[in-house]
Amino acid sequence: MRRLALIATTAVLCAGLTGFAALERSGGTSSPPPSDAVPGQNSGTSSGTGSGTGSGQDSGTRAAPLSVDAIVAKLQSTLRAQPNDASSWAQLGSEYVEQARLDVDPTLYPKSEAALRKSLALQPLHNTAALTGMAGLANARHQFAQARTWADKAISDDPYAWAPYGALNDALTQLGEDSAAQDAVQRMLDLHPSTASFTRASYTFELHGQTADAEQALRRALQDATTAADQAFCHHYLGELAFNTGRTGEALREYRTALALDPTYTASLAGAARAEAALGRTDQAVTDYRTAIDRVPQPQYVLEFGELLESLGRAPEARAQYGVLEAEQKLFAANGVVDDLNLGQYQADHGDADLAVKLLSSEWDRRHSVLVADALSWALHRAGRDGDALPLAEQANRLGWRDALLRYHRGVIEQSLGDDEAARTDLAGALAANPAFSPLYAPDARARLTALRKDQKEPAAQPPRGRQGQR
Repeated sequence: MRRLALIATTAVLCAGLTGFAALERSGGTSSPPPSDAVPGQNSGTSSGTGSGTGSGQDSGTRAAPLSVDAIVAKLQSTLRAQPNDASSWAQLGSEYVEQARLDVDPTLYPKSEAALRKSLALQPLHNTAALTGMAGLANARHQFAQARTWADKAISDDPYAWAPYGALNDALTQLGEDSAAQDAVQRMLDLHPSTASFTRASYTFELHGQTADAEQALRRALQDATTAADQAFCHHYLGELAFNTGRTGEALREYRTALALDPTYTASLAGAARAEAALGRTDQAVTDYRTAIDRVPQPQYVLEFGELLESLGRAPEARAQYGVLEAEQKLFAANGVVDDLNLGQYQADHGDADLAVKLLSSEWDRRHSVLVADALSWALHRAGRDGDALPLAEQANRLGWRDALLRYHRGVIEQSLGDDEAARTDLAGALAANPAFSPLYAPDARARLTALRKDQKEPAAQPPRGRQGQR
């Protein structure tokens, strides 16, 4: 990690700040950046997240980048005229993944796969863009082992292409292959120091508890951002990092800055709602959550909103949100998305704990990430299996990630097992990291910690003395 920090900084200085799209929920923690769209041969964006059709130049002046919808429409028009253009098919497949992410529309994933496979059929050899696109699609579907395979193929095809290393880092991070994930992001920084690579470096630092380095990497990314949308993305993740480290007011300012730069950035509207709820501005939080979900019904926003409503005693409205979430999970599954993690987390907290254990055990068989370890440990606790839960809670905390929800989960498990000293340490650590990490569980953490400290101070009760016991 020291080497990563050094090379990240050196890369920026050496590059002279040369010129983001970078999913999983764990109690409001920062999400890893989504895989980058594959740069086209004539890409006009320095970060490599745009496409050749998305920007142009006129006398040396860069035109404003097109929206993803506009890029898709232009590529579709190109392919109607040139149906054997393998490069455009590869680019279209990757843009469908980005469009699906923005619109929360998993029905685009089969279209993406069809386009990418068409590209590979037309150009089976030396088609790095399509191979990278397949890796990005597999990541989006949570098929992380497949994503690693596709990314490795892309890297073998062109070891000096930077985009495959981003997809590889995303996959390895989710698979829990920590050292290899660091190597991938380091190689990406070496090849292409940009918002895309610095954002991934920031997430790597955060997972290892190095929050100051994570913030520095995000600010390097912001310096390199050349569009309002890229700048908004950086400010959003600075807000996420601030929220996760208990700086709620600062987080709200970062979210609002992101929205000023890009009013359509729904993630920051949901982030603002989360921060407003933490600051006690619940009416505004409810309004902003509703607006965000009306725009983009991202499962994370729906679940967060449901939990806020539940914390406010509005149980029927909360159940309505949970119903939306269940319907979305079915839609994702129908389009090839393996989402046992998020579904298992939901079931552990709001449904069937035994089903959660089954789902998350299957996910743990597929990948040993800290997110899955935490979710499975919590599901086991909810199912009454604390002895099995604790080793997994230790696994979840192995990297030093300063995540309040992970510390809370381990603290509750330790308390259930009678280890009050460890429980006090972890519950206090959770609240120190972020006093408002959850509208449901932060109050529970405070209540548990208060009771544990009271028990610690009170001496053990002595049996009453009878006549024979008196001197």
